Amino acid sequence: MYQREFDQKLKQAFPKAVLFYGENDYLVDHYIDTYIKKTDAKESMLNLYHDEWDFEQAKNFLSQTSLFGGTNLVVVKHDKKIPKKELDILVELANKSEDNYFLYAYAGAPKDAKSMQAAFSEKKGGVWVRFFEPNIRDGIAMLQQKAQQIQLDIDHYALQHLMLILNNNLALCANELEKLAILGMKVTSKDIDRLVYSTAPLATEQLLIDLFNKKPITATITKLLELGEDEASLLRSTQYFVNQIFLFHAYIKLHGHVDSAAILGYKLPKQIEEQKAQLALRVKSAVLLKIFEHLLESEILIKKAPATQKEVLVYSMLIKLQGYL
Repeated sequence: MYQREFDQKLKQAFPKAVLFYGENDYLVDHYIDTYIKKTDAKESMLNLYHDEWDFEQAKNFLSQTSLFGGTNLVVVKHDKKIPKKELDILVELANKSEDNYFLYAYAGAPKDAKSMQAAFSEKKGGVWVRFFEPNIRDGIAMLQQKAQQIQLDIDHYALQHLMLILNNNLALCANELEKLAILGMKVTSKDIDRLVYSTAPLATEQLLIDLFNKKPITATITKLLELGEDEASLLRSTQYFVNQIFLFHAYIKLHGHVDSAAILGYKLPKQIEEQKAQLALRVKSAVLLKIFEHLLESEILIKKAPATQKEVLVYSMLIKLQGYL
């Protein structure tokens, strides 16, 4: 089913087991938070994200009886498919007790999620929900809802402007709204220009995320260069991004979980933190070392090259980097 159908279903009762997937991480997190608040499960839930996934741990958690009458909520986020046999058991356990809930946020390709829909059929006591990347109108509507929740006075045009300068990234927009709410004043488009950082670094970061996800990047490189990003800036941004991925990779391998505050010294929005963790887990240590060597060689070439050749070298650097992944 899709978002509107799911919203109608939530008005009647909260399904015991849900598969979330698609291109809208913001909505996935929104509905997970909705479940946590509705079931009051913040202190009685089990989060299993990416490499933390453990079927036996999830099964045992849903098999136990809460001693204090609380809710047993299992939230799984993973870019790999869970075997149907394991899903069937977890969905069944979620439906055995009125205190049990199982939420599975699948972060892989949407087409790969279809084979798991059968495990979440309504007949088995579950549902699956497919999300799509929101258009501007839908995005503004979501942000208006967020603004109302945090009692922020902001008009439609300011929200539209916020989405524009933050490259339609709803997670970042919502994070900025929370910061603006602290001011306790009506927010206009002029306030957005004055208080919210520009989009250029975000556009560059999106390019690098696409690069690590093996998506087409040449058109984005061209757009960034046309917008005034120079070759040296793109090189520095790439080095900084790869260094962050390396730090996330090393920390997760060492500690078994992600904590951006410990890694970077400041807390990233949850969606971005999970996104970087996901990218870091996909890359092997040996590949990261090759990428570092490639960037060092590219830096020397770009610095020595005449201005007329720098642009070509940047294209070459990024395309070759993607080839390592």
